Amino acid sequence: MSTTFPGKTLTGKVAEYVVSTGYDLLEAPVVEMAKDSFMDWLGSALAGSSQPAGMIMLGVAEELGGNPQATLVPTGRKTSATNAALVNGGISHIVELDDVHKASILHPGAPVIPAALAAAELVGAGGKDLLLAIVLGYDVAIRIGEAVTPAHYYYWHTTATCGTFGAAAAAGKLLGLGEGAMVHALGSAGTQAAGLWEFLADGAMSKHLHPGKSAMNGLLSALLARKGFTGASRILEGERGFFKATAAAYDEGKVTRDLGERFKVMENCFKIHASCRHTHHAIDVVLELVGRNDLRFSQIESIRVGTYQIALNIAGNHQPGTVYAAKFSLPFCVSLAAKHQKAGLYQFTEEALHDPEIRGLMSRVELSVDPELEARYPDQWPARVDIRTRDGKTYSAETAYPKGDPENPVSHAELQEKFRELASPRLGVSRVAGLLDVMERLEYVADMTEVMRWLLT
Repeated sequence: MSTTFPGKTLTGKVAEYVVSTGYDLLEAPVVEMAKDSFMDWLGSALAGSSQPAGMIMLGVAEELGGNPQATLVPTGRKTSATNAALVNGGISHIVELDDVHKASILHPGAPVIPAALAAAELVGAGGKDLLLAIVLGYDVAIRIGEAVTPAHYYYWHTTATCGTFGAAAAAGKLLGLGEGAMVHALGSAGTQAAGLWEFLADGAMSKHLHPGKSAMNGLLSALLARKGFTGASRILEGERGFFKATAAAYDEGKVTRDLGERFKVMENCFKIHASCRHTHHAIDVVLELVGRNDLRFSQIESIRVGTYQIALNIAGNHQPGTVYAAKFSLPFCVSLAAKHQKAGLYQFTEEALHDPEIRGLMSRVELSVDPELEARYPDQWPARVDIRTRDGKTYSAETAYPKGDPENPVSHAELQEKFRELASPRLGVSRVAGLLDVMERLEYVADMTEVMRWLLT
């Protein structure tokens, strides 16, 4: 489908695209990717619901209360749609296993899906409507993220900022907004778009608040627009709009390039390691080298990682003080992988954080920017790893695409197994099986309540 928007503002073009795109334009692979993205998001949300930050967010939401409109993933009980979006967005970003898009440096599921899900429950929408909203929400968030990346990313957490636009688009689609109201929803979303990287200095819980608030604010923007509340009509491109305010350099043409011809959800990346995506490339290579060469942890003298600058900006911490901070530490992640030959949810523990053997190897991990790899970022997220052993041998390899990228994909069966691992502690084996079955036929579900009832405790 070729889409043109003569005479419209950029924000207006985005609004028209969202309003005018129907489910019939989604080919089967797009539907399947949207279903996998929903399943992957829900698994991360279930795993995050028992974490301290998730329990705090749930507690606050329950204290605030609200009309029973949408489901809280941690309990299966209902609260207001906005509170549900807040909690469900926050918990889905805690265990660092939610999806990511490379070129926009954005986790789209965490802000978009909770807003869409809460809106779907609010209006009694079914699976087809939800899947379409997810596809469109991903498209909007990712395209805006691509337009401002990488300049925006130095200070601003793209998942929080650009995710707010995607959440508003997805929720607005489900609420049946017309083109004018969608412009207003985007305007109100953009004026609330926020989220700063300073939390990294403390390993603070603010990172979890970011997608929760972007989901909540996007949904709120759509709800207000439905009632006639107005927002900036040129929130993206205006003189005091999002682009100029948050990025020293941007390319607004990326928002509409191939719009309607390729859905960005097809570029989605799934995570198999429970850490920052900027650590996954090196973890993959360490696991490959250790496995292929049958290296024992005691044999490893040092590890050298060459990669792109942003990976070091975000994950260059040699002295993480908490388990969460360790997920943003390349030295810790490669050392953990070398010892346990896995870096999943259950490897990131207090015991591992203080393991003297892991700490010892961390001090011998060298990080550097490789100019050739830097030039390939963000289209690729590459890393080159050298493992030197105590007998003087060096084992080297590199990757351009971490496992889970479209170019290095995980299978549907692998994603189902990941869901079982993340969801079973909360739901039990039999309920997980039932939930997987209903998610397999999500496009035929008449009301999303059929899916959410499996979460009721």
